[in-house]
Amino acid sequence: VKGTLFVEAMGAILYSIQFIPEFGPLLGIWRAVFNSVSAFCNAGMDILGDSSLSEYRSNLLVNFTTMTLIIFGGIGFTVWWDVLHVTKEVLHKNIRKKLFFESLTLHSKLAISMTIYLLVTGCFIIFIFEYNNPLTMKDLSFGDKLLASMFQSVTTRTAGFFTISQEKFTNASAMISMILMFIGGSPAGTAGGMKTTTIAMIILTTISYVKSRNDTEVYKRKIASDNVRMGLVVVTLGIIVLLTSVTLMCAVEDAPFIDIIYELTSALGTVGLSRSLTPTLSTLGKIIVIVVMYIGRIGPITLVVALANRRNTMSKGIDFPEKRIMIG
Repeated sequence: VKGTLFVEAMGAILYSIQFIPEFGPLLGIWRAVFNSVSAFCNAGMDILGDSSLSEYRSNLLVNFTTMTLIIFGGIGFTVWWDVLHVTKEVLHKNIRKKLFFESLTLHSKLAISMTIYLLVTGCFIIFIFEYNNPLTMKDLSFGDKLLASMFQSVTTRTAGFFTISQEKFTNASAMISMILMFIGGSPAGTAGGMKTTTIAMIILTTISYVKSRNDTEVYKRKIASDNVRMGLVVVTLGIIVLLTSVTLMCAVEDAPFIDIIYELTSALGTVGLSRSLTPTLSTLGKIIVIVVMYIGRIGPITLVVALANRRNTMSKGIDFPEKRIMIG
């Protein structure tokens, strides 16, 4: 709670530098506080108007304050605690500075490295795809293009703010955004999605198997097999929910397929971004989105807890003979 209030207060102070001169003391402070809480909690709701943060597309203060709050909230509190613990050990000279990253837990290493990789990769790909798009970035300066690409890469980690209208993106950029939204943030944080560590673990399992290794290995550690199975269950069910909801939405709404799948990927990841489809949805379409949002926020957490409890209480049953089936 203290950490949350401190980070949100710092965000509100930084926002105030922009908003107080623009809206006056009372309204400026109110909007600064609201935006700070919303950004940190990865809510993506603002009270600045229908265009979200589009008017601040070139504003470094608003952009970097928002991105920092989103990342801090989405990285997860367990990573906070771990980083603070190791930092104290370094300050007390119990750990050498160059061993800082190695001293973190495996969870923190995966969460941090996966977050950085996704943010950088997402920014680069969107920058390339949108560089000459006349509807988005073509007329922007090189620096503003880079800033807008960076913001899009960050906000798709379930934050929901935007500086460029989502429906104007190319299909390639929309696809990258959907991948980032599906992955989401890290566990025990304010972000939704399937989570960075879960996806990283599945990718690492695939790499390990291709390399003919029996175990999922990373940073000189082996990830428990039941951990891997739990991750596969969460992601598989997430894909099933997404495909089912997309099918239902296609049946009840007459809208472009890219808009529908974007809408529901955003809902599953509790992101809040839309290609302007939300206001046009029928009542049944809105109900589908609402249900998917609840599943996206509550589902993975509940599922992991349920599976963990089931594993702890499972009694030894009958072991059936092992057989193989054909793959591929």
